[in-house]
Amino acid sequence: MKARRAALSPGQAGLPADPPRRVSGLRRQEVAALAGVSADYYTRLEQGREQHPSGQVLRAISRALQLDAHADEHLANLARAQTAVSRTHSSQDADEGTMRIVNNVVHAPALVIGPAMDVLAMNARAHALYSDLSRVDNLAYMVFLDPAGLDFYVDWDEVARDTVRNLRAKSVTFRGDPRIAEVLGELMIQSDAFTFVWMQHDVRPRTSGTKRFHHSQVGDINLRYDSFTVGEAPDQQLLIYSAEPGSADADALQLLDGLAGEPLPE
Repeated sequence: MKARRAALSPGQAGLPADPPRRVSGLRRQEVAALAGVSADYYTRLEQGREQHPSGQVLRAISRALQLDAHADEHLANLARAQTAVSRTHSSQDADEGTMRIVNNVVHAPALVIGPAMDVLAMNARAHALYSDLSRVDNLAYMVFLDPAGLDFYVDWDEVARDTVRNLRAKSVTFRGDPRIAEVLGELMIQSDAFTFVWMQHDVRPRTSGTKRFHHSQVGDINLRYDSFTVGEAPDQQLLIYSAEPGSADADALQLLDGLAGEPLPE
């Protein structure tokens, strides 16, 4: 809440401009007035001293802070700490049924990802896609801790922001998972870039989108990614990359098949 308040200017909130402020963004009193609650109540809520706000109050504060749908849900999950955690210890073994899909059904790079963004399993095509990286153990580590990631991810800044937003969403959904705390701690210690983005408090679960990669053997390749929750293991996600049929990116995927030891189409 403090981060979102600091990012919202008086003009954006429809308030009159005034002389330069000592603090960035809105004052607590202003957010409280916009939300229709007392300044004291809002202060206690922002500082974590009020832990049982009603849904109506949360919706009012969300509107005042102009939160998008993802941040609004994140705020509600934070307030529902006692029910926000579906499990506290995630499995480090990929679901067997999902592995059959990854290895035998999906003819594209595919990975099984845990809530802390650990790579639990990947098929040969995914190994070929990520072969330029020195580590393929955790998607966040691959972005922030592998020096090769700066060249491999063409839009590194965007990928970095999306990775942090997704990890923040996971950190609430699986609040009690010690692996998430371990990953966050290591990233904050080893990566100033991660810490900078993390402190912006943006949140956005990653379900689909596009990524541009620069592969040393096939060149630049633009791939769509889609993630699916695993039915038998709801703490895991199946991540699949694909390319537009007939495109240069699809041709690059075929070259990756050759690197993965898969037969190329005749």
